[in-house]
Amino acid sequence: MKFLVSVIDDKSNPGSTDRQPAISVFNERLIAEGYWVFAGGLADTTAATVVDNRGGEALITDGPFMETKEYLAGVWVWEAPDLEVALDLATEASKVCDRKIEVRPFL
Repeated sequence: MKFLVSVIDDKSNPGSTDRQPAISVFNERLIAEGYWVFAGGLADTTAATVVDNRGGEALITDGPFMETKEYLAGVWVWEAPDLEVALDLATEASKVCDRKIEVRPFL
């Protein structure tokens, strides 16, 4: 079962910026144990562009799709046998990267 694991940061109370070594160690463990599918950090929300082509003409705007203090800072895609395993890993991931984590199964 695949899970999208979102790393959520907060502009008013950001996570620690010195977490990369611990995240790298955690990622190596995910790879070694077969959970790793993909991961990546994301640029700041100021680098975001939204494309809306639902009408007659595409509308392209700068910035995130939603103005909020919390934002998506990165993602993992994990392969885990069930939600319980994914949540155990996410609990560890939240500690490692010092941020909130959202876990959502793929359909």
